[in-house]
Amino acid sequence: MLFNSFGYAVFLPVIFLLHWITPRKWRWTLLLAASCFFYASWGPEYLTVLFLTIVVSYCAALYMERAGNRSRGKSDRPKSDRPTGSQSKSSRSNSSRPQSSRTPPASRTALILSVLFCAGLLFFFKYLNFFSENMALLLRSLSIPVQPLTLRLALPIGISFYLFQTISYLVDVYQGKIPAERHFGIYAVYISFFPKVMQGPIERGASLLPQLHKPGRFHYEQASYGMKLMAWGFFKKLVLADGLSIYVNQVYDNLPSYTGFSLMLATFFYAVQLYCDFSGYTDIALGSARILGIRLTPNFRSPYFASSIKDFWGRWHLSLSGWLRDYIYIPLGGNRVGRVRHALNIMITFLVSGLWHGASWNFVLWGGIHGALQVVEGFFPWNKKSSPFQTDRRLHALLCIVSVPVTFLLVCFAWIFFRAATIGDAFYVIRSMFTGIGSPSAYFHDCALQMGLGLTNLMFHCLPMIPLFLFDLASLKTDVIALISRQRFFIRWPVYILLLLVILLFSEKGVTTEFIYMQF
Repeated sequence: MLFNSFGYAVFLPVIFLLHWITPRKWRWTLLLAASCFFYASWGPEYLTVLFLTIVVSYCAALYMERAGNRSRGKSDRPKSDRPTGSQSKSSRSNSSRPQSSRTPPASRTALILSVLFCAGLLFFFKYLNFFSENMALLLRSLSIPVQPLTLRLALPIGISFYLFQTISYLVDVYQGKIPAERHFGIYAVYISFFPKVMQGPIERGASLLPQLHKPGRFHYEQASYGMKLMAWGFFKKLVLADGLSIYVNQVYDNLPSYTGFSLMLATFFYAVQLYCDFSGYTDIALGSARILGIRLTPNFRSPYFASSIKDFWGRWHLSLSGWLRDYIYIPLGGNRVGRVRHALNIMITFLVSGLWHGASWNFVLWGGIHGALQVVEGFFPWNKKSSPFQTDRRLHALLCIVSVPVTFLLVCFAWIFFRAATIGDAFYVIRSMFTGIGSPSAYFHDCALQMGLGLTNLMFHCLPMIPLFLFDLASLKTDVIALISRQRFFIRWPVYILLLLVILLFSEKGVTTEFIYMQF
């Protein structure tokens, strides 16, 4: 069941009404049933993997907590009521000090096994064929004839998202940041909650679990805000992402037929398409949760206004970048190590990010490009916190005027590897996008002929980018939806009606397209 489908247009209002008439202590049952129904709509067999993940992680977390409590209880208990005279004063004080910092082996073993279980599921469904094919190629290069083991497996919807969420929960329980959830039903909702199970956000237990335990009362303002956020998400998905996908797919699915500005324009369109597709999904997910009284983690903060690659990753897919920071980058040592080790930590983190997106060397290279760019950025003097460009507001504004468009171009360059089917195709795009640029009029005219994109069509697809640009620009300083909601009736309602009309007039009619990040 897609967010942009008729089924969801019926499903969500029904759940909304049932949710608010259900007694608060039983709302988790409705959310769990709704989440199971929503997820099973993609295939009942997918529920098996999801349910197995929930059961294993639930039991592992309880076991880790109990093992830790037993260990602390033993260490807190003194060996005798009174220390002997032969004991020194320091040894007496040490013997009575709790040893809670020590991790019990049983708890550590449970964490390792449960994380390996989650990683094993992800590897089996997502990376087994990729690993097998590349191992076969490696062995063949060594003159060892081997046939790769390939399985025709359907990738369970959202598996990368809910398994990463499960791993973060297990690690947080192990580290004592949150207690293990004892209510199995509420924990099952935490993992499978339908607005975020397909494409995130990757929620942390400390944020979502308390909201499920203590559901709030209905607030009109909160529900209204959620519906407006959903409307903005539908605008980005139906109008911009789906409209631009026609030309992006036309070019990237048949690259040899295109050269010059066609490739450059298709790459720019893809950058906007991907952002609107993914952030549009996130807005609909956050809005769907908000009308049910639940706040999910925002995933985007005007990423194409980033002034550096590091800044970009502080604005793009925030729940994933935060996960990679807390569970990959910081455990590796973060920036508390030497320069070489710090650069290596950044590269490892971004290579993992690339591989998480897909079992392809394209994604690995895409992650490597972002990692390398961030490493190089670290050597620029104007990126230092003590630099006048960071401390002086005027100099900082001047730096942003240059760095924001440069960062956007670098991000677009990396998106080529993200979208192209193969690395060879990506390099074809890079080689061929400047073909004929010496004759500007022919350069743009050939693009129009190749893509069948006249001035009217170009304006049709580019005009909706203006409100997107203005919305993201204003979002740098304020909550735009809340700002519009505070305006008078005769100001805010024309805005709502105009947005609805744009969605109806500019969206592709009779077409239901999947969200891009569903494949990850």
